Amino acid sequence: MNGRYDTEQLTSDIQNDDSILDSLNRFLVPLRSAGPRHASRRMDQFLDILEAEPALAANIGERFHLWLVELNLYPAMVSLGIFSRRGFLVEFFTRLYDKLNPPPVDQESSRDVLKLLFNRESDSEWLATVTNEQWLRLHQILLQNTPEETLKASTSHFRQQCLYALEMLAIWVAAEELEPELMRIDRRLIDIDSAFIGLQREVNLYVQAEITRLVDAEAETYEPDHIWVMIDQCRAQVTRLRRKGAGAAGSSVSVAHLLERLEQTLDRIEELLAVLTTGDNEAKRQKSLALWQSLVIATTEKNSLYSLFRNSLGMLSRSITQNKSDHGEHYIARSKTAYFALFRSAAGAGFIVALMALLKINIEAMQLTPLKETVLVSLNYGLGFVLIHMLHFTIATKQPAMTAASFAEQVKRGENGRAVHKKLASLLIDVNRSQWAAVWGNISTAVLLAVFISVGFFWLRGEPLLDNATASYQLNSITPISGLALFYAAIAGVWLFCSGIIAGYFDNRADYLELRMRLRYHPLLRGWLKASYREKLADYLHENYGSLAGNFMFGVLLGSTGYIGYLLGLPLDIRHVAFSSANLGYSALSSSLGIFEFLLYLIYVLMIGFVNLWVSFTLALLVALRSRGTRISRLPALLSSIWDQSRENPIRLFFPVTLLKEALKEDKDSDH
Repeated sequence: MNGRYDTEQLTSDIQNDDSILDSLNRFLVPLRSAGPRHASRRMDQFLDILEAEPALAANIGERFHLWLVELNLYPAMVSLGIFSRRGFLVEFFTRLYDKLNPPPVDQESSRDVLKLLFNRESDSEWLATVTNEQWLRLHQILLQNTPEETLKASTSHFRQQCLYALEMLAIWVAAEELEPELMRIDRRLIDIDSAFIGLQREVNLYVQAEITRLVDAEAETYEPDHIWVMIDQCRAQVTRLRRKGAGAAGSSVSVAHLLERLEQTLDRIEELLAVLTTGDNEAKRQKSLALWQSLVIATTEKNSLYSLFRNSLGMLSRSITQNKSDHGEHYIARSKTAYFALFRSAAGAGFIVALMALLKINIEAMQLTPLKETVLVSLNYGLGFVLIHMLHFTIATKQPAMTAASFAEQVKRGENGRAVHKKLASLLIDVNRSQWAAVWGNISTAVLLAVFISVGFFWLRGEPLLDNATASYQLNSITPISGLALFYAAIAGVWLFCSGIIAGYFDNRADYLELRMRLRYHPLLRGWLKASYREKLADYLHENYGSLAGNFMFGVLLGSTGYIGYLLGLPLDIRHVAFSSANLGYSALSSSLGIFEFLLYLIYVLMIGFVNLWVSFTLALLVALRSRGTRISRLPALLSSIWDQSRENPIRLFFPVTLLKEALKEDKDSDH
């Protein structure tokens, strides 16, 4: 039909179609070919044809409802849009194989029929443009032109299939109570009659009563009110399991998958129950339409590898970042005490970074093979970052993953209204100020120690620490354009983000494995250490498992970037604000920089820090928002609020206002 509905041709083709499936496909082809831009208009055209041709509407309506009576509807209701119990890898390869070698189609199963009708991922795009009013109008036209007897049989079959699907889903929910992973997270599931079991019992009573009423309309009804109560209790139980999994109990991707499946199953139970219990015909049609739409959208994603990756990434990010928002508060300085505590901690890290930077310069001067140099540089970075963590110092770029999760938690709580945007803007300013407090601390001591070492070396040896070529190379590497410093700083920002994800994963893994208890009773440790030392070691490793792993892997990522570029034939490298500041300190005296040149290069270092921090923070924020199923819906309003607050008090971007007030108060008190 070349993408258009021709009345005479359409009538002739549908009357000659062997099956209703052929007719449905004939109806969908023009909608699909019209795409998102014109699908709604084509739908109106088809509806106008049906209203003008009652014989055609009667033909489609009767054949459709007779076919519906013979169709098994429950397979789609209990599977589409609900995660399978298979893991990611099994599901991935199953979908991949099905794409290469599609399975046979059962035309009596609603799941397979929907897959035949909506067999393209792009179908979801044009489907979104067809309004509810248009679908309801189509349904009404078909109802008006379908014999009463056929319509009654179709309605009864649909209700029976919904009841069967409802019962099956309730059984699934009850069966999850015996899942060992859930019993590990909440051991009370072993001893108590949980809401999952209670829901299944209530649903069973309701289903049996409704099946009886399908045969005998005068039979006693069973009020479903308590089912809704049990659904709420089940959701509360899932929330508790998520919270415990994100806390001391620990979680895993498989647990996240299971809890997501539970929530999806409860959603489907609610959808079916709403269809079955709604008395008003118009409301019932609306609920049925919502159910149908969710099944169709799920069909378009059923074999999608991208959809699988997207959903799995969402689960993974939720299992990793869920417990980060509380920790993030510790990295946000809102007072004089917190600000200077963060500065002092970062200053301590600056001393070690200066030594690490010098060691890296010496490793590169050894002219080793690329692989050997990469291993030594990676160990220098990784072990150095681990040492910094063990000494309770702070690398400025450690903060974004934590503070982003804290910010995302505030977004999730609601961002409607001017007051909320003002609060979020204030939090972003606090985050920025806190990160820069750590940058100042890192830079100040890294530069000073590098200068002192350079002066001491010159005093002892009578020659600069770095030769002219090395000093020139280090200075050029800091320049934003010729040295590609900002591009390399962005790469470092990506690795910072990745290290935060790694740290979150291992923190979660420690809780999941109950690492503390394993180490306390480890056979080898019991033979080597006293019980008190074992407990201290176990507690430390459990609480710092993620931080140690994240810091070490961050060092490995930084150290191996150049080697990856070497293998790919690309000029890849990294720039980190703390190391760049130390390199500036070593190069400043070795090349006799003037004060203005030094300040210019210091600005370059700050630009590197800006890119480091905000690339990693942005990526961490996107993952944190995704993991919570939320987003910043009114970004212009948020940016406007940030601008207003920054313009009102610019110093807040880098210095706590309370600090100034406290300083003035202290001066006033001292005068008295």
